[in-house]
Amino acid sequence: MTRLRTAVLISGRGSNMQAILHAANSMDYPAEPVLVLSNRPAAPGLETAAAAGIATGAVDHKQFGKDREAFEHAMQSLLETHKVEMIVLAGFMRILTPWFVNKWARRMINIHPSLLPKYPGLDTHQRAIDAGDREAGCSVHWVTEGVDEGDVIAQARVPILPEDTAEILAQRVLLEEHQLYSRAARDILTRKKPLSV
Repeated sequence: MTRLRTAVLISGRGSNMQAILHAANSMDYPAEPVLVLSNRPAAPGLETAAAAGIATGAVDHKQFGKDREAFEHAMQSLLETHKVEMIVLAGFMRILTPWFVNKWARRMINIHPSLLPKYPGLDTHQRAIDAGDREAGCSVHWVTEGVDEGDVIAQARVPILPEDTAEILAQRVLLEEHQLYSRAARDILTRKKPLSV
């Protein structure tokens, strides 16, 4: 089986990254993580990836000021160096430009902690509680130019309990994220053919 060369982009500890790396330990998993890349050089997830034997890289977005595309060109150079075919965003906290999104169209996925199209952006758990929703959850989706607007690939649902705070709900949703993301990535990548950058 040909495994797609995959980069995981993170900004922090990368718990969803860890779920992907764990799943990819199985040789029948269709993704081969070849790079974990962060916009924050001190992201704890980089150490986790390195300990797992995965190549790591960091492109500090702060060095590029407001020139988001220059930042992305620097990332693209690393992705090309590692011959990446697919990108998995795992807590990557940067809004990507149309240039980058279009370059990776239908080859870049993200996981978002809400039942899209509800609550794109931030503070999803508090927004769901404030709205009186009975359930929350997470969505894996294709990355497009609009923030969290890409087609939904898979979702997992979690009931909102009367005693839930945003923090408690976030913990339960995160457990579902770890399960959903690796399953959805497997389903997507199983259907994909190797692509060249």
